[in-house]
Amino acid sequence: MLYLTRKIGESVIINDEIEVTVVDIRGKSIKLGFTFPEHATVLRREIFERIQEENRAAAAAGTETFPGVVGGKRKMGAAGE
Repeated sequence: MLYLTRKIGESVIINDEIEVTVVDIRGKSIKLGFTFPEHATVLRREIFERIQEENRAAAAAGTETFPGVVGGKRKMGAAGE
């Protein structure tokens, strides 16, 4: 993990297209401003983790709902059912 010290109004640039600026500091809270291209996705970590958990649950439920389907293809019996 990279640690940087920034003051209000100072920024960092990520991959030549994402700028993160310190907007305000109050006690233990920091307000950050982000400038990024339209194609970029920005999520708070707790939201990202919730989405990942829901995706894993949906994938697991899919295999339970369709136990004969593996890798998007239906298992065929000996007679080609």
